[in-house]
Amino acid sequence: MSRKKDLIGKKDLSGKKDLIGKKDPTGATGQQTAIFLLLFTLITLLILYSSNTSRESFQFSALKVKHRQPPNFKRVDIRSGYLPVRGNKTLHLHCQRCVVITSSSHLIGSHLGATIDDSECTVRMNDAPTTGYEKDVGSKTTFRVVAHSSVYRVLRRPQEFLNKTQETTLIFWGPPNKLQEGSKGGLLRVIQHTTGPFPNVAAYVVSPGKMKTFDDLFRGETGKDREKSRSWLSTGWFTMGIAMELCDRVHVYGMVPPNYCSRRAAVHKLAYHYYEPKGPDECTTYIQNERSRRGSHHRFITEKLVFAHWASLYNITFSHPRWFQDQ
Repeated sequence: MSRKKDLIGKKDLSGKKDLIGKKDPTGATGQQTAIFLLLFTLITLLILYSSNTSRESFQFSALKVKHRQPPNFKRVDIRSGYLPVRGNKTLHLHCQRCVVITSSSHLIGSHLGATIDDSECTVRMNDAPTTGYEKDVGSKTTFRVVAHSSVYRVLRRPQEFLNKTQETTLIFWGPPNKLQEGSKGGLLRVIQHTTGPFPNVAAYVVSPGKMKTFDDLFRGETGKDREKSRSWLSTGWFTMGIAMELCDRVHVYGMVPPNYCSRRAAVHKLAYHYYEPKGPDECTTYIQNERSRRGSHHRFITEKLVFAHWASLYNITFSHPRWFQDQ
């Protein structure tokens, strides 16, 4: 009996010794995995927290604009805001009545061409063509506002965009590092070289100071910082601002009101551009850009809310479709 007890005791001690002396590789691996997952989760949460606190987001369901008196566009010194591509000209052209022709498919079938061409001054955007669409959008172009991303699309077709109207003024907008002397990519040199042979074309770029003014205007009207909210101002934003400075009265053709895409009873798709009938749907483009929080996008609907506010303060009207005062 005593011998058996001793054996049991020795066995137990030996077993404990083995357990203490040996390392469990499975247990160690599991512990390392748990620590790694914990650290990964903490780092991810820190990144998300940092991103959310440093970036403003747009809430599509609660869009509001600040109802304040915007700057007096008529007091703006346009000479310093628009720099000549060549020489030392200043942008001094002034119009009593202007029409802004958008690129929307709402203009197809409108038969507005003759009315548009009878206007004192016409304002077009980017590479929206007139050839083949004269019946609906006319052909006269007094001003064409062009984004830096559309420079090549406009300048590679000089007979369409540079030599179509007796006198045309091109206004290019974009980040200063894209359109100033010595800028990366040489867009300014491309503009100078391409427009040079056309004496009927006057070309200007929006100055760095003026670019900041447009940013400040967006912040003042919406309460949102453009960069922090990951937004790009659209060509429509620049076009409306420029038209307000150069024209006493503005009529806009083809721009939908801010609530258009949310109140349509039936799904009726229209191409975003009238000259790209197989392109993306207009409302889908607006809503996706407005809701997006990844990357930089246009805030088309927010901008239209601002335009609706401006319409109540200045001589701005809209048609095709028509805007109402309660929009």
